[in-house]
Amino acid sequence: MLLAVNRANAGNADVPDSKGLSDVMAALERRSGGRLGVAMLDTGSGRRFDWRGDEMFPMCSTFKFLLAAAILKRVDEGRESLTRRIPVSPGDLIPYAPFAETRVNGTPPTVAELCEATMTLSDNVAANLLLPAVGDPAGLTAFVRSLGDERTRLDRNEPTLNSSIPGDPRDTTTPNAMVHSMNRLMVGDALRPSSREQLIDWMVGNKTGDKRLRAGLPRDWRVGDKTGTGNGSINDIGIAWPGARPPILIASYITQTPEGFKQGDAIHADVARAATGAFTG
Repeated sequence: MLLAVNRANAGNADVPDSKGLSDVMAALERRSGGRLGVAMLDTGSGRRFDWRGDEMFPMCSTFKFLLAAAILKRVDEGRESLTRRIPVSPGDLIPYAPFAETRVNGTPPTVAELCEATMTLSDNVAANLLLPAVGDPAGLTAFVRSLGDERTRLDRNEPTLNSSIPGDPRDTTTPNAMVHSMNRLMVGDALRPSSREQLIDWMVGNKTGDKRLRAGLPRDWRVGDKTGTGNGSINDIGIAWPGARPPILIASYITQTPEGFKQGDAIHADVARAATGAFTG
């Protein structure tokens, strides 16, 4: 715990009441029964905070945000088209494919439809069908390296990437690395403006995160997020606009929770409440 407190305080002197925020994170981590990792960035002021921000956490389905961004980057470069169609066959089906299962042997979905299903429904088959377009897991890892993210890596596809084995570096990120990539992709110029706005629209349209970060943010804020869950890991990454101000970015990861743990959603909501207080209070 001492390491985490020191890491959270280091380099965060510009965040009001950094010690108080660290105390909140420590309490939330105790509630989780596992490890909590958080990174927050106010993109307007540059103020930031992290808790276990450089520690490794399983991504689970939060990787799908990076996958959709990698597709859009290829569109920007003229190497992909959002109107290209990719067929869905019975052999592609794996658990949780609410969109893809409706297209088996039917009208092939477009790349855009698969991206939307991946981002807003967390459709596992849609994600697997898109991965070859970016060079499979190794290609997605190369994409995040091009953003300056040296920690995030994807090694497998759905569903095996959700194994969440303690100490296993496969399919992991760090909260700070994810916020770095989110900043490059949704605030910076890593994508063309039209692709950046499309990525944001997919985040805002997500239907799986209402009880996580979104639940702890003011109702009048525009909010987007991407969840991830698997084998004791409960995650959410989000972007939130406090009125007309530039957005706040949050990456919140929980892992190694006890069997039957049910409080993950509420902890993410409390992380978001803490971010609201830290950056707008």
